[in-house]
Amino acid sequence: MTEAVFTIKDMDCQEEVATLTGVLVPLVGQESRLRFDVLRRRLKVDLTGLDVSPEQVQQAIAKTGMRAEPFQDALAGCTCCGGSCEIRKPGLLRGRGREILCAASGLLWASGMALMMAEHGSVLAAFRDGAGAPPLAKALWILAALTGVWHVLPKALYALRSLRPDMNLLMVLATSGAMVIGEYSEGASVAFLFALANQLEAWSVARAGNAVQALMSLAPDTALLLSPLSPAPVQTRVEQVPTGSRVLVRPGDRVPLDGVVRSGMSTLDQSPITGESAPVTKAPGDTVYAGTINGEGALEVETTKAASESTLARIMRLVEDAQSRRARAVQWVEKFAAWYTPVMIGVAVLFAVVPPLFFGGDWSRWFYEALVLLVISCPCALVISTPVSIVAALASAARNGVLIKGGAFLEIPASITAVALDKTGTLTHGRPAVTAVLPLDGMSEGELLAIAAALESRSSHPLAQAITRHAAVQGMAPAPAEDVQARPGLGAQGRIQGVEHFIGSPRFLAETGPAARTPELEALLARQAEQPGTSILVWDERRALGCLQLEDRVRHQAAQALADLRAAGVKTILMLSGDNERTAAKIAAQTGVTDFRAELMPEDKTRAVEELVRSGQRVAMVGDGINDAPALAASHLGVAMGAIGTDVAIETADVALMSDDLSRLPWLIRHSRRALGIIKVNIGFALGIKAVFLVLAMFQAATLWTAILADMGSSLLVIFNGLRLLRARD
Repeated sequence: MTEAVFTIKDMDCQEEVATLTGVLVPLVGQESRLRFDVLRRRLKVDLTGLDVSPEQVQQAIAKTGMRAEPFQDALAGCTCCGGSCEIRKPGLLRGRGREILCAASGLLWASGMALMMAEHGSVLAAFRDGAGAPPLAKALWILAALTGVWHVLPKALYALRSLRPDMNLLMVLATSGAMVIGEYSEGASVAFLFALANQLEAWSVARAGNAVQALMSLAPDTALLLSPLSPAPVQTRVEQVPTGSRVLVRPGDRVPLDGVVRSGMSTLDQSPITGESAPVTKAPGDTVYAGTINGEGALEVETTKAASESTLARIMRLVEDAQSRRARAVQWVEKFAAWYTPVMIGVAVLFAVVPPLFFGGDWSRWFYEALVLLVISCPCALVISTPVSIVAALASAARNGVLIKGGAFLEIPASITAVALDKTGTLTHGRPAVTAVLPLDGMSEGELLAIAAALESRSSHPLAQAITRHAAVQGMAPAPAEDVQARPGLGAQGRIQGVEHFIGSPRFLAETGPAARTPELEALLARQAEQPGTSILVWDERRALGCLQLEDRVRHQAAQALADLRAAGVKTILMLSGDNERTAAKIAAQTGVTDFRAELMPEDKTRAVEELVRSGQRVAMVGDGINDAPALAASHLGVAMGAIGTDVAIETADVALMSDDLSRLPWLIRHSRRALGIIKVNIGFALGIKAVFLVLAMFQAATLWTAILADMGSSLLVIFNGLRLLRARD
């Protein structure tokens, strides 16, 4: 894949993204080849299979009045995050042209006002008599206007040439018009306050971007590498630590890389990833994750992933990629702004022409009101606040252990009316334990365990892992097995000493071993049916060998989490289980579930979710993200639970709950509703302010001063309101 990455410092909002898209799509052929990151002012262009050079892309961008610089190669290849971190340029003034021009505009405007106040003796008089100002004050205001709009002038000219009017053109027209009619002080104030608003908005957008960037800063830059060639640990940059190396994690340090504990015991704070502050005990053999905080004991960790592939790095990339999956609110705002700006320019022209031409109005006065309308029509508050709100919500969710894969998936939880949950690993811990080993036909417990462990040793299914753990605890090595194959939803089979052996559910036995259903086995199954838990059978081609009984524990927060879901307006809660009816009923009773289905194959779970969807409900499916992938895909919102160590779950689900805390699910619904509420308030407030000034302009009761202050104020208010989402509530 050939990808060119550019930094575009003039790309501030979705309006400019639309402008860049319009000029680049004819060059690259498809909009899907363009990936914009407004928060970091970055553009990635997929040039695979195209006879297009990065220089041609830069030239096309230059036509819009914006400048693209190739992203620094050293940074783009950064192994810690694939280029997510920023390299700051040295020097106090380098890269600060916009700030300097804004400051100069303000200083020139203030100097002109000082001259007027010296002459008239009051601030109000200076505002009222701008047209009668001395020549030096007028010159200062003209310079203030030029420096205020200088940075956006190329964009405005491109918007005019391409007949794609935007906010930059609106402000340049308003400033120029004020100068033409002699309102020098007001024209200068419009230019200065517009430049100031741009700077404040850029700061606000950067704050949202920094919230995402802060996720990556949780991982340390260096690790204490243990080497047989050195008596002491060697401090080494994490990107230079080979996979399989051993690193020392001292008490209080952050874990530098994903790995497995080989020596030592401690407790770790995994809240940077899972959102749970409760410490988790780690011992030899346990997995640890980059960015988590070590407690009181030193750990020796064998690294299992490169820095760029750590769980934290992948979360960072997915949160950034989520910006490209635009929410419907963002899409609506973009479509609205596309026709809103030219329409408002047309309305301003009518304001300037119709009253004087047909009703005897004063040309100068109505031209002034048209300028007021141009200023207040600026769609800045709309096109910036919504993306900022979305990114703030995504970042705060990630900090709370909820990875949302895009703005589109942030909106869906707010409307969820039905939740389907896989029992194992969701309502239960997903770590069942063997409670009984019941051999048949002369088998010993040890022989039965050895055969069962041999057939399950390669499986990651919770039941299989429970059997292999129990065999290890009992000191039973798995029997040598060949051609072991998993049978999804049923069990596994393989050859041991030349004989085909099977392990799995009674349904699997009915399909493959009817001869094994002896009266002795039937009596055993009848007894076990009265016991809680799951019965796993072992048999060969001729006879039943025995049964293993396993039981899982219900999560302590499951019942409360489901109650919270009902309180949040979820009408249907359906538990899906592959276990027998008795076990499923017991778990349902313990968690307060009234609707459940048992003895389901993976395809049965998918059909159950599809039935809920066809009933007209908005459905979320919660599972482990691996065995439930088809059911997750069939729902409106697929939620993978306990995804911290599961790459597949993070990739396949729409939302990944990084911890095993089911209470994050009702939290997600509340968070989604709060985000949508703030977005709707912002849109309504921004449009309301514009409607008010439209009416004021009709009655000649508005001024350029109040218009620019209202526009700047409304933009900042809605942005700051959106940034409140960074402070996620429990």
